[in-house]
Amino acid sequence: MDDSAARDARKALAYEEIRQLAARYALAVDSRDLDTLVGLFVDDVRVTREESGREALRASFEAQLKPLGVTILNIGTHVIDFADDDHATGHVYCKGEIQEGPRWIHQAILYRDKYERRDGRWYFVGRRHDLWYGANVGQNPAGLPPANWPERSYGSGTVPTLWTTWRDFAGTGSAESAAG
Repeated sequence: MDDSAARDARKALAYEEIRQLAARYALAVDSRDLDTLVGLFVDDVRVTREESGREALRASFEAQLKPLGVTILNIGTHVIDFADDDHATGHVYCKGEIQEGPRWIHQAILYRDKYERRDGRWYFVGRRHDLWYGANVGQNPAGLPPANWPERSYGSGTVPTLWTTWRDFAGTGSAESAAG
């Protein structure tokens, strides 16, 4: 393989690794897997003007997520621009569904990201969450009776309580007790 083809292959791989970073972020938030979530960021991530590091980031995520119920983050458009082989920025579109107390909210989100490759792996350096909108939806689906798929296609399902990390975060116990 010539130098140009090898460079193109490395760049294609970098694009995919960064896209996976954004997808893993969504899954980690929705499953409340805070260990995975903070592991997606550089170890010296800046959290506030006074705080940095993954432990501070974990505390920040925990505070942000604790008041929420179910979240469903659906990643869409993802544009990545490279500054060099180890630094990039990105714009990620996301449609979110968020349970906030009795309300069910739809959001259209734009994440503005900074990425860095360290020791051969891509990480978030920073992630800014901007909204196009957040709007209440008529019925909160979190309180519906079980769907019991395929018998009935409407109602509540088994996600997110099938994730141990979700149950641990929410303090709901085993999958059997969580499934009801």
